[in-house]
Amino acid sequence: MIAFAVKRVLAAIAALSFASFSLATGAFAQDYPKRPVTMIVPFAAGGTSDVIARAVAEQMGIALGQTIVIENVAGAGGSTALARASRAEPDGYTIAIGNAGTNAATYTIYPKLPFTPDSFVPIAMVAKTFGIVALRKDFPAKDLKEFIAYAKANPGKINLGHAGVGSSNYLICKSFVTAAGIDATLVGYRGAAPALTDAVGSQIDGVCDAAASVSQSINEKLVKGLVVGSTVRLATLPELPTSAEAGLPEFEAQGWNGLFAPKGTPPAVIAKLNAAARTAVETDAVKKRFADLSTVAPDAGEHTPELLQQLVTRDVEKYRKMLADDAK
Repeated sequence: MIAFAVKRVLAAIAALSFASFSLATGAFAQDYPKRPVTMIVPFAAGGTSDVIARAVAEQMGIALGQTIVIENVAGAGGSTALARASRAEPDGYTIAIGNAGTNAATYTIYPKLPFTPDSFVPIAMVAKTFGIVALRKDFPAKDLKEFIAYAKANPGKINLGHAGVGSSNYLICKSFVTAAGIDATLVGYRGAAPALTDAVGSQIDGVCDAAASVSQSINEKLVKGLVVGSTVRLATLPELPTSAEAGLPEFEAQGWNGLFAPKGTPPAVIAKLNAAARTAVETDAVKKRFADLSTVAPDAGEHTPELLQQLVTRDVEKYRKMLADDAK
């Protein structure tokens, strides 16, 4: 009888504690946010993730009634930033933008990371991107066929820049050289912007990048577009052939960008952030910015945390197979 009574008391205490916790987190979420929110970008300013993050953050801040401050944390293909995000207080005041590179491929490339996919809670997918391979403007090849022929005649001598091993740009490079069957040197940078700068200056032969950050340079003829890994041509680059049109249909480079919070962030806070993200990508300002960058907002029904989680789970397995040889 005594043991039974003790169990009942313990159960009552547990129920009371849970109720108190629920009330506390509910009240916290109701008042959230009371101060600016930090959005960690895993790469240097000016790259694809940074450009998308800034466009979305501005409108999310308006929806939340608080400023969202961008913090660029470059290094190790985005894993430096994700490590910082995973250690942040799970209170909704630190979130991160990521992609298939930072939040999926990185677990194969860097198997000893201090975080796992379970270290984060998905908030929402905010953009769909398209990968492009662009060359320095004086590269001796006018199209993909000539480029592949040149690369095969000069194995290992072509340098293609990307935003760091594990980044989405690195995945574009890997997919491209694998599909093309060429031997090229992949040069990692601390972000897409410095890689593009070196391609513009002819310090490297080309870059693997997303349309969001390389389109303007192609249109200004600072570099020359080679191919886009998409099934349709991009409105901002109507003369750039798709991979199928260029004779390499195996090259596919369509990616995503999503927002994540540290594990333990209250569901009610995630719901507020999700609602703000949905509102942001549906604004005319973001739609116009995305259109200028050949980036696409998620379709109706693609904003849910559940869908983003499915993308992460799918891509973790996908790149575990593709990048097994790159594990460090």
